[in-house]
Amino acid sequence: MALELRQQLKLSQKLVMTQQLRQAIKLLQLNRLELSDALQAEIEQNPALEEDFSAPESVDNPMSLSSTQETSGPQTESDITENIKVGDTLAETNWEDYANNFDSNFSFSHETPAADAPSQFEFISEKPGLMAYLQWQLAHSELDEKEWEIARFIIGNLNRYGFLEVDLAMVIKETGCEQDDAEYILEVIQDLDPPGIAARNVSESLYLQLERLGKADSLAAEIVRDHLPLLETRNYKALSRATGRKKPELERAINYIVAELTPYPGLSYAKEETNYIVPDVYVRKFDGEYVIRLNDDDLPQLKLSSLYQDLLKNDKTLEKESRQYINEKLKNADWFIKSLYQRQRTIIKVMESILRFQYDFFEKGAQYLKPLILKDVADDIEMHESTVSRVTSNKYVHTPLGIYELKYFFSTAIPREGQDAMASESIKTIIRKMIQNESKDAPLSDNTISEKLAERNIKIARRTVAKYREQLKILPVKHRRHAQ
Repeated sequence: MALELRQQLKLSQKLVMTQQLRQAIKLLQLNRLELSDALQAEIEQNPALEEDFSAPESVDNPMSLSSTQETSGPQTESDITENIKVGDTLAETNWEDYANNFDSNFSFSHETPAADAPSQFEFISEKPGLMAYLQWQLAHSELDEKEWEIARFIIGNLNRYGFLEVDLAMVIKETGCEQDDAEYILEVIQDLDPPGIAARNVSESLYLQLERLGKADSLAAEIVRDHLPLLETRNYKALSRATGRKKPELERAINYIVAELTPYPGLSYAKEETNYIVPDVYVRKFDGEYVIRLNDDDLPQLKLSSLYQDLLKNDKTLEKESRQYINEKLKNADWFIKSLYQRQRTIIKVMESILRFQYDFFEKGAQYLKPLILKDVADDIEMHESTVSRVTSNKYVHTPLGIYELKYFFSTAIPREGQDAMASESIKTIIRKMIQNESKDAPLSDNTISEKLAERNIKIARRTVAKYREQLKILPVKHRRHAQ
């Protein structure tokens, strides 16, 4: 069969996600704190978007969707929100069309990213912690298999400050090594970066750092090694008597310790981050009925700039480029307001659906949480599962029972013979209460908990109990007995 070049016409449909739709989806998955930053950033970047200080407050209306002011259109969604000063001119977006089903020929890689755009590796890589950093350095050391075992045990017992929480006797017992081997590997690790690592206390850590700097025989080393309590209180008289040095010498040594050394060498490699939680939506009970209100406290209410609208409408002397620029900014601002309103409305719908499905939870507590999956809510509000997933990710609701992540209300079903299925979160709550009420002298094993659950017609294996216990961050029975 001969190969040949041939021209051919072909008609096909291709889905291309516009910048506006990408923005709408991005707004949909932002939580409360991120949304506040996004609003401020958009106001700074788009001069056609401004705050509406004349808009009425929505505090008196628990169901109000504020933070948006559209320009025209009749009031709708009265079954969900009341007394809204926003015209709902935004047509329902068919999110199912954008459920990651893109044409294979389309790629965002052809677009030029912004100069300050984060690298893709910031999303797929993890910042190495202290343990990974030390193991990477040890990879260049010539350790045999037994020495590697000792090193891993020592590194695994470093706390977030970089201190060794076990003594050498424990290292020898757990690894089966000799005293000389344990001391040698500890010295190898203490020679790694950061200086002062694997010390047993602050005094040893500071001394190791001074030793690394070649000041093991200095006055500063004597102070941190033998007189640390006096250093902490800056007791110069006692230090002068203990060291036989005068105050100016002591001040120079102490200033050097404070400026050049760190008492906690491992803290800079700790991966712990403070995550502030601000609820995105409130569920409160008034006169026996639950009311849903979005958390729009301190969020600016937006509107299109009247100055730019009048300029575009009345100023006939505007140049073509200026007119195009203003028109584009007004369109972007209008779409941003509509996208924001779409986000608010979608969250309300999802929360209303969750409230209907999990009404017993709000009335009676966590033990009455029912099995629920994304598809149940998606079918109930006639949206795609991907939309529900975006809405419930990294968002929180404030309820009379406390603050919960929206994902908390979605749980797999555990079947029960002759009874309705039970949510896994409800079983976790039962396990937590069992352990809280257990005897201090005889804590419950995973197998015993499994048997007690079976008596309640909840049949799950011992390994499932162990998995739930680990998810609840509860120690095994031997450690609970030791702790008590």
